Amino acid sequence: MIGSGVLRGMGVTFKTFLETYPWGRVLLRVAGVPATNGLVTIQYPDEKQQHHERFRYFPFLIYDKTPENLRCVACKICEQECPPACIHIVGPAKDEQGRPLKAHGRTYPVEFDIDTSICMSCRICVDVCPFDAIFMDNQYELSAHDRYGSMVFDKAKLLKPAEYFQQIKPTEAKTVDARLAAKQKKADGLA
Repeated sequence: MIGSGVLRGMGVTFKTFLETYPWGRVLLRVAGVPATNGLVTIQYPDEKQQHHERFRYFPFLIYDKTPENLRCVACKICEQECPPACIHIVGPAKDEQGRPLKAHGRTYPVEFDIDTSICMSCRICVDVCPFDAIFMDNQYELSAHDRYGSMVFDKAKLLKPAEYFQQIKPTEAKTVDARLAAKQKKADGLA
């Protein structure tokens, strides 16, 4: 039947509406439809809402072991692909003769800023990063008195250890770690 999916969806919406009210739950029980407890208010900030692992807010940069061992090599792909252009990268760092400086065998950005006041949390920066250096955070409790000063996150504010990423997104971190281990094994085999 044409439109059966729409009707089923409207039925779910109506059932949820009825579950919101005590009289609606009684009506559903009389009709023989199992009802849940309805909408539940979370007593924020005393209680925190549990988010799914794939919940995303703003990006952060990953480093291995120490903050100097940043995975980002300042390739600027994320900056170029960012739809609202909220990422600003200066680098890679160079010496007096213009040669790129390296830390732990990789170039690194001099500056890496994300303007979180215009970031739309689209995750494109994560998807295009070939170095697995940027990922979406679950931390959503960010506020500021001014829009421009404290909502622009610099490199120091964006840096988080790989262990933090493994803690908040274990499934995705396992996939990334396997991919990085395969790359390292391949690099060690070539060397």
